Amino acid sequence: MPWKNQGGGPWGSGPKGPWGTGPQPVGPRPPDLEDLLRRGQDRLQQIMPGGYFSGIGITLILLIVVALWLLSGFFRVQSEEQGVVLRFGKHVRTVDPGLNYHLPYPIETVLLPKALRVSTISIGMTLIDDPARRGRSIRDVPEESLMLTGDENIVDVDFTVLWRIKPNGVGNFLFNIQNPEGTVKAVAESAMREVIGRSEIQPILTGARTQTETTVQDLMQKTLDGYGAGVQITQVQMQKVDPPAQVIDAFRDVQAARANLEQLSNEAQTYANKVVPEARGKAAQILQAAEGYKEQAVAEAKGQSARFLKVYEEYKKAPDVTRERIYLETMERVLGGSDKLIYDGGPSGQGVVPYLPLNELSAKRPTPGQLPSGGTR
Repeated sequence: MPWKNQGGGPWGSGPKGPWGTGPQPVGPRPPDLEDLLRRGQDRLQQIMPGGYFSGIGITLILLIVVALWLLSGFFRVQSEEQGVVLRFGKHVRTVDPGLNYHLPYPIETVLLPKALRVSTISIGMTLIDDPARRGRSIRDVPEESLMLTGDENIVDVDFTVLWRIKPNGVGNFLFNIQNPEGTVKAVAESAMREVIGRSEIQPILTGARTQTETTVQDLMQKTLDGYGAGVQITQVQMQKVDPPAQVIDAFRDVQAARANLEQLSNEAQTYANKVVPEARGKAAQILQAAEGYKEQAVAEAKGQSARFLKVYEEYKKAPDVTRERIYLETMERVLGGSDKLIYDGGPSGQGVVPYLPLNELSAKRPTPGQLPSGGTR
């Protein structure tokens, strides 16, 4: 008999230890499993006449086992999952989210991949927990992000790939590739290195980002389709494209110089676009004026030559009369607008003869009713 059941042990009666009384139970005592099993066996014997191993008892047990086995075929597919049912390891069908049923194990089994979820893979950077900031921070991974361009420059590229399982490619996704996430990451890094290796650094750093993303996405999709991976690349996003940290200041100076060059070139082009049309307009105006003067001079010359020919014809008919007429017309044209004095230089002349300016007098003649001084009567 153990010492705790002895009435008079070396430390007294009852369940005591060498340091006093034994441990006392705190709170309600846990149920006794042996007692529960004994009660269950008694009730089962009452239900099964003849005991466990009678014909009826064995049949009832088998029916319960078969029912539980058949009920084990029910399964639920969540909203972002698709159920892939395997019959003896062979893919037989794919089921949509909701409550579904398959033949119980080992006839059929089900796999539940996250076929409707868009997954994200980051290359060149990784997210780590930062207890100091109570969040997550980004850490660069240079062995993934440093790449060589086509003009033998090094560029640091961090990018993100968004991917999902193809709607009809769940079977290929499960059975054709062993590590889907690792495969997508390796293909993404390889495709980006190939595209960067065919490009120069300047377009990558400035305006060719969208074109690079599209090219990488197409190349990744083509490669994964060749693997039969059942993966669809939805988007490639370039997060950071910079030169290496050791030379980034020099690259920024070069970028600033190129920006200034482009600005000055645009200003010069703007000035040229302003000055050249004005010069062309002035040149066209001068040409038109010269053309007009040419036409006028030619027309006047032709008119004068025609007039001369007509005068010459008349001159041949009556030379004296024509000569007199030409003289009078010439003197009228020369002396018509000048002041004239008549000088009598004969032997009986008086010298300068007063000349009555009839034209001026007629111009200054007062109107009827007006005095010569400008007044009125």
